[in-house]
Amino acid sequence: MQADAFRSTERGVVRRTLEGYRAFYPNPLPRRLDLPREVAKDLDEATGAVNRLGGVGLLLPNPHLLIGPYLRIEAVLSSRIEGTRTDIPQLLRGEAGETPADSDDWREVANHTVAMEHGLQRLREGFPMSMRLLCEMHERLLTGVRGHHKRPGEIRDRPNWIGGTNLENAAFVPPPPDAVGEALTDWERFVHENDLPLLVQLALAHYQFEVIHPFSDGNGRIGRLMLPLMLIWKGAMTQPLLYLSVFFEQYRDEYFDLLLQASQHGDLLPWARFFMRGVLHQARDAERRTIRLVRLQQELRDQMLAEKRAPSVIRLAEHLFRSPVVRASSVTKLLGVTPPTAYAAINTLVERGDLVEITDRRRHRLYEAPHIFQAVYGPLDPEG
Repeated sequence: MQADAFRSTERGVVRRTLEGYRAFYPNPLPRRLDLPREVAKDLDEATGAVNRLGGVGLLLPNPHLLIGPYLRIEAVLSSRIEGTRTDIPQLLRGEAGETPADSDDWREVANHTVAMEHGLQRLREGFPMSMRLLCEMHERLLTGVRGHHKRPGEIRDRPNWIGGTNLENAAFVPPPPDAVGEALTDWERFVHENDLPLLVQLALAHYQFEVIHPFSDGNGRIGRLMLPLMLIWKGAMTQPLLYLSVFFEQYRDEYFDLLLQASQHGDLLPWARFFMRGVLHQARDAERRTIRLVRLQQELRDQMLAEKRAPSVIRLAEHLFRSPVVRASSVTKLLGVTPPTAYAAINTLVERGDLVEITDRRRHRLYEAPHIFQAVYGPLDPEG
């Protein structure tokens, strides 16, 4: 790591470790931060967008049907930032029982949703945001995938680096293992405080977590999963509707550059402004997308009731918003009905054009709901 690239000691210092390599030793996070007018304006706009999205979340008739899609988008794009290439259709097919072409990539992305669901459940149980919670999530993230040998759920006991191929030519070397504990103590204390505006606190907490890099692998994914959890834990939202990996992946180079520059130059404001821009963009997108999904769900339900469809058909149609790809053999278990009833429900939705068979085989057929898939995962039109 090039020590002369770190021109400021505001955020930490670069020095040689006992083992002889250079590493960055972070300072405690600031509890006060003077915001220039333009940054305060960005903060106000982003906070307003989060508040509106939180209000929309309160109106969801059945939020659990809509949380799944948001989790999948986050899982796919957060993993893509780290180099995994599974896409939404592959993830959905894998969840429905189809063996993916790249099972390793698929499992990594699937574990991402498992980790997030565990974090949400722990918050509902009253568990606080803490390193213990993130360790539990990390264990689930790395279980059974590449990196499973890198101490899942445990703080690292060896050095790691970012960029380059080794400790000498790396772009950034996080603090050595013997300095991680002290840094995490300050980080955990920081997230429990309320001295800064919430979104500024989130921006700084994410930055510092990436600087500390407490795990041997999976730090970026856990650091991004932490953000929607903190919004819920701090009371800004009741449902995990805001994810930033879409924005971070779209501006991947800027994302990494600004995190690094904050350590090199000591100025957190460029990173904070980028973070606010991402929050504003994604909160507006999530608000419009949620409204669109609720309308489509209500329209489909109204049509089914008007047509006097069987309860099994209505329940299957509603499930498609959670997962628009289903396996014929699993619908029986999903609905808790007999196989003839399950196939009747599938055939009804096929006849209506709500489901399309996508495997062209006699057994273990997969069905996709193309209109719902487009509504859930497709781009938004200019009018929202």
